[in-house]
Amino acid sequence: MKTKILMVIASLILIIVYFVPIWVISIDAPQFPEGLGLWIKVNTIEGFTDTDLKSLNTLNHYIGMKEINPESIPEFKYIPIILGIFIILGLVVVFNDKPTYKYIWIVLLLIAIGIGIYDYYLWGYDYGHNLNPNAIIKVEGMTYQPPLIGKKQLLNITAYSFPYIGAGVVAISIILAFISARTNKKGEKQNA
Repeated sequence: MKTKILMVIASLILIIVYFVPIWVISIDAPQFPEGLGLWIKVNTIEGFTDTDLKSLNTLNHYIGMKEINPESIPEFKYIPIILGIFIILGLVVVFNDKPTYKYIWIVLLLIAIGIGIYDYYLWGYDYGHNLNPNAIIKVEGMTYQPPLIGKKQLLNITAYSFPYIGAGVVAISIILAFISARTNKKGEKQNA
């Protein structure tokens, strides 16, 4: 029974991810002494303030970077669906309370996370390397790819990129599912 409850919790806490940011990007720049920031959620990108995204797009325009337009990012349409599928699959696993199915769920979720992080890297690469050749400010050989994770200096701008609350919730979900599978496996050995 304990293993089922853990798996139900592991599945249902993923609902929280719909309501909190999964990633945070912050920018320190002399032009913006108060800093700029972006929350990346499963279905959109939002500024820390109502003007942050617009200000960042204005700054990026000068160095030839593309505009960040949440409506033009297709991942924001299917990530919520994929998350919902994992919630449902996790609940289905509860009814067939075998460790193997829990491990499969965990591995599939880890693969999805890996694909998501790789996609985020590719987005950052494209965003920072494919610059408008007619940009107002050009620095020969300079690219502006934001860091995948961590801190990066880009001219006079310091960019930070880190997982946030939503990513932590996913990590907790995986840990709970793993504990459920391990507890279940130990129970099977004791009953044998």
